[in-house]
Amino acid sequence: MPRIDVSYSTGALSSAAQKTLPPQLAAAMLRWEKAPDTPYMRSISWVHLCEVETFDADGPASGHFVVDVNVPAGALNDRRREGLVAEFTQLVLEAAGLSEEDAMQVWVIVHEISDGHWGAGGKIVRLADLREIVMRELGHQPPS
Repeated sequence: MPRIDVSYSTGALSSAAQKTLPPQLAAAMLRWEKAPDTPYMRSISWVHLCEVETFDADGPASGHFVVDVNVPAGALNDRRREGLVAEFTQLVLEAAGLSEEDAMQVWVIVHEISDGHWGAGGKIVRLADLREIVMRELGHQPPS
């Protein structure tokens, strides 16, 4: 149940990249969370693109990307988090037509939401609830 917000410099992504990058990020997120790639899991893996004017200390800047990833706490261990950051950076570089030398223009920030602090459908959604959803999606019945 990740939420991915990509803020990027005005004009940094083509209209084609704006269509291809979100599903690529969502699919990568599901892999790193070890969640099944099913229609339901994809439907709750949201990606928002936000084109913004960007500045650095010298004034207007271009080609900057901030990828904010919100996941339930405990969904990613250190190895998975490192892999996710590396893959997201690569996906953004490719989508923007940038090279490896431009990797520092892509920031990936992982926000782990404490259990009991994520709500959906008017209810608190806990990590245990998400695990049950994953088990159902895999065709397993959770223990009663």
